[in-house]
Amino acid sequence: MAPKTPSHPWLGLAGWWLLSFAAAAIGALASIQAAAFYGQLAQPSWAPPASVFGPVWTVLYALMGVAAWLVWREAGQPGRRGALVLFVVQLALNALWSWLFFAWHLGGWAFADIVVLWLLLVATVVAFWRVRAIAGALLLPYLAWVSFATALNWAVWRLNPSVLG
Repeated sequence: MAPKTPSHPWLGLAGWWLLSFAAAAIGALASIQAAAFYGQLAQPSWAPPASVFGPVWTVLYALMGVAAWLVWREAGQPGRRGALVLFVVQLALNALWSWLFFAWHLGGWAFADIVVLWLLLVATVVAFWRVRAIAGALLLPYLAWVSFATALNWAVWRLNPSVLG
């Protein structure tokens, strides 16, 4: 007997968006003063203004939710469960980063977190791609942004050792 596609796919989409945006909300709680804090830090010349981050992350979280939903819909597909576990773990590290950097001012720990996040995200992209290629492709903008954010985290941390430990 072939596995069934989940019976309420649109509820599933809502659930994956809820999970993705819950991670965003957890990170946002740590980032209430982020714009002011970020503006006080020495930054590399290529750092974007604080106003860029909110819109970019909103789009990325929406894409993440759709990607996870597409994988979730592939009931019975080999690797599906592992891919979704990777997704949830990287999402938790994503939320943790804001706390490490903005709330607790731990630049080194934030950098370690984002490096592990990047590695898990690469694994998630590959796992999603194997289950459903479009789901992996939907995570590529997120991977590109986290790659940029990793470099930015490193640069800002190194430029602000007294503030970011």
